[in-house]
Amino acid sequence: MREYELEVLEQYDIEIISTRKARGAYFCDTKDGILLLKEAGISAGRAPLMYFLQNQLEAEYGMKVDTPVFTKEGRVFSVSSDGTKYLLKKWYGGRECDVRREKDILEAAANLARLHNRMNWNQIQEKIPENDLKPPAGRMVLLELRRHNRELKKVRTFIRSRVNKGEFEYRFLENFETMYHIAQKVTERMEQSDYDELYQDSIRNGLLVHGDYNYHNVLLVQGETATTNFEHFRRDIPVQDLYYFLRKVMEKHQWQERIGRQLLETYQEIRPLERREKELIALRLAYPEKFWKTANAYSNSNKAWIPEKSVEKLQTAVGHTEEKEQFLKNIFAFHL
Repeated sequence: MREYELEVLEQYDIEIISTRKARGAYFCDTKDGILLLKEAGISAGRAPLMYFLQNQLEAEYGMKVDTPVFTKEGRVFSVSSDGTKYLLKKWYGGRECDVRREKDILEAAANLARLHNRMNWNQIQEKIPENDLKPPAGRMVLLELRRHNRELKKVRTFIRSRVNKGEFEYRFLENFETMYHIAQKVTERMEQSDYDELYQDSIRNGLLVHGDYNYHNVLLVQGETATTNFEHFRRDIPVQDLYYFLRKVMEKHQWQERIGRQLLETYQEIRPLERREKELIALRLAYPEKFWKTANAYSNSNKAWIPEKSVEKLQTAVGHTEEKEQFLKNIFAFHL
């Protein structure tokens, strides 16, 4: 461990047995269990709110989460001599959820439903000293989709103007009209949906989302499940988490209907879904997110050299369109 990281750990009232590095962070074995030291990826104003959330999940509901450890001076952050902020968090000696194991992803879906049943800022707010504090509200999805559509058109305009086009550019132009048509149709359906009402209800009721719920942030620990990395939590519609998790899993499983149905049934056994929520999940899944993400990455890259991986991602985004449409039709009775 580097000197300035040892300096950071000295700010905590803990007895360290050993340390080891992993993914830009440090695992610390202590007498009280495993802790993780990493650079803070959350603002100073938001970090205490995250602590209040995680403390409630842990203390009142017995859930395993990576709650921050306070410094000797009672601060959420520790600060190195160069001004870098760090978080020291509880950690668990389990393994990461394996997206290829059905048992793992079904447990992750059940764990998400349990989280959503217990993550409510209105309830937390009653128990904190300054009870007018609130985490930020999520951005309106409809505004994001409109922005994505503008960005797709901008990329097309740029590529058309290029004299020297490579495989990525030709494939993008070849598939643009089909994918953009889907993007437009989804945006129009979102405008006509109950999304705005659902969003406003969720904000008023203090509902929270994890904000980055994927299999990397779910640990399986001796028959229990731990959830980590709440730094992107916010007030929003809970099924935004479910949509994101479902999309990530289904992309890995080529939109297999059986797996998607099991995930949704597992979630709904614990937290039933409203019609409006199902509609939002279907609309979000229908949008060609991976096509947009690949185009956006291209737009922000050094276009003199396009990695082969970018071409593969573009091909995958286009290639799975029919499977995804069939999935949405069979699972959600949804079609554009």
